[in-house]
Amino acid sequence: MSKLTIVANIKTKADKIDLVKSELLKLIAITRAEKGCINYNLHQDNDNPTHFVFYENWESRDLWQTHMNNNHLKEYMAATEGAVDEFTLNEMTEIDS
Repeated sequence: MSKLTIVANIKTKADKIDLVKSELLKLIAITRAEKGCINYNLHQDNDNPTHFVFYENWESRDLWQTHMNNNHLKEYMAATEGAVDEFTLNEMTEIDS
């Protein structure tokens, strides 16, 4: 099993920034406590406050998949329905450490 890096880009509607941000913040502590989570860091673009990025590292893809199926992510999706304009997720492998 090799480490998996995730880069998730979330772009919100301009009038939903505070809602989405508060819901994203709720994910941090619970996710960091999950088995296999190495780091789970949320960022917000300095010039475009509608753009958030999660930078994550997981011990394996299987453990990340478990995370993706947890209830707290389903609750986030329900709470932010219609508030997110764009979501992209990249599964990546570090090539130089």
